[in-house]
Amino acid sequence: MGPDARPAAVPLVRACAEQSEEVSEWVVAALEEIGPPRASDVADLARLVGDPNADVAYWAVTLLGRSQSDAAPAVGALAAAVSDAPEMSVRQRAAWALGQIGPPAAGAIDALRRAESHEDARLARLARQALERIQP
Repeated sequence: MGPDARPAAVPLVRACAEQSEEVSEWVVAALEEIGPPRASDVADLARLVGDPNADVAYWAVTLLGRSQSDAAPAVGALAAAVSDAPEMSVRQRAAWALGQIGPPAAGAIDALRRAESHEDARLARLARQALERIQP
């Protein structure tokens, strides 16, 4: 369904926690094609950023990044993920998402500056890129 599946974005992200490998594969395939979620889903996705399941957190962050400036209300959750997410892939994706949001993500500048000097080279690079987009 591609973008027509946008109303299913939040349930699909939650379904990433499904134990069945087959279901997880179908869920991820759908999320890869769904595009940005509806603006009305931003708050629910922001809550899922801190989910203990790394796949749920990763896809919540990814969809927020696809939302660009519509995800501005999720900046706090994304900044926390850059600093504190247990999985490096979630931290990296959160830095990317903040860059996609652009100037409305100014509240995450401190977290991104700390991430700029992280030992993980990819996180540091994504943080620098995000800062360039937030502070042109």
